[in-house]
Amino acid sequence: MGLSDADLPRLRRLLGTPDTARLLSRLRRRMADGVPLTGTLTLSAVSEGERAAVENLLGRRPGTGSSLRVPLHTLDAVLRSSGAGPDGLEAAVVLLTGPVRTRREETEERERVWADVFQPLERVCAREENLTAWCAQVRSDGRVRRLSPDPVAAAELVETVAAAVSALPADGVALPEFAARVLGDSHALDDDRPACGLVLGAARVISGEPEGSGAAWRRRVWASVGVLKDELSSTVLALNLPGEDSTPTGRALTALGQAGQPAVLTLRQLVRDRPVPDWAGVTVSVCETPAVLAAAADRLGTHCAPLVCLQGQPSAAALTLLRQAVGGGAHVRLHADFDWGGVRIASAVAAHLAWRSWRFDATHYRAAVHEASPALTGGPAPTAWDPALAEAMVEHARRVEEETVLEELLTDLSVAAG
Repeated sequence: MGLSDADLPRLRRLLGTPDTARLLSRLRRRMADGVPLTGTLTLSAVSEGERAAVENLLGRRPGTGSSLRVPLHTLDAVLRSSGAGPDGLEAAVVLLTGPVRTRREETEERERVWADVFQPLERVCAREENLTAWCAQVRSDGRVRRLSPDPVAAAELVETVAAAVSALPADGVALPEFAARVLGDSHALDDDRPACGLVLGAARVISGEPEGSGAAWRRRVWASVGVLKDELSSTVLALNLPGEDSTPTGRALTALGQAGQPAVLTLRQLVRDRPVPDWAGVTVSVCETPAVLAAAADRLGTHCAPLVCLQGQPSAAALTLLRQAVGGGAHVRLHADFDWGGVRIASAVAAHLAWRSWRFDATHYRAAVHEASPALTGGPAPTAWDPALAEAMVEHARRVEEETVLEELLTDLSVAAG
């Protein structure tokens, strides 16, 4: 639009006064919305000053009423013929208020800026198909914009996430140490920092961990990529696991096994000082209740097959140990309390590794349950390894704790030990 011939002082007197400010604002909004300045524009609840200014501009007598209709073709003609705005109404609006970008142009520019924001993360995630898909989801679902609505701040966040993801998997390092080493801030990946959830999501994709939530789940995901969170508080009980001489933890397992004594293994030991025994052909029995492991140590000692106790929902340490065992060639069999909590524990383990039932099926439940068994409480849960088990538990509505079948479990452990 040419603006060189406009009479700016006169134009301001006609259309740039306080009484025409609302009209000018509405005209600019139309242009930004991509709507041509044609037809009629209606101003509601006009003041006497607004009505007088607009009617005078249009060469009309002031009317009455609370609204004012402004024929835009007439306004355009007035500005052109007066010489104040020879290029018409749109040019006059630009001259008085500055260049007008349409909403579409603004949206396209904003999307170009946001596309640049994600480039560092896209480059890092290009190394793996699953990570590429995860990055595309992060970009499309708006989570980064919710965390950092400003593109500049969002770019800093994405660069932080990209740097952390590029350093995964790690080599068994504490989370604060990892954050300090990679990001220069030991608290950068604390739970309350925006980068934490994003990096944790990428870690889950890298390791193949199932989706979840809660503190225990976060510990497992971090541990699955070699980053330790609460590395000493996450533990697992074990008895007579195979040991070896290449690591301190392996030598400790050997010594404890020779004495028939239980071991308490921390997540730190399993990741930083991973024992590397020969697991080939070994069957690892898994129970839920510490009383089973204690009884096995007391009564079987060195004549007990390898036994791991979950102590309820599997900890990051327990899952790490069992994954290491399976990865080394071991087979896992599992038993738990016959209640819905035990069923969910078994399902939680199944989400991470394959196991077979150790007297944890409908047949053994029916053999153990009786009228004096405690009532079964809580909501039912599926038993994918044996659908008939859930049906039987619903039918009898009684729970059977591991201590009830302790003799059978100890006999199995003794036989398996040879």
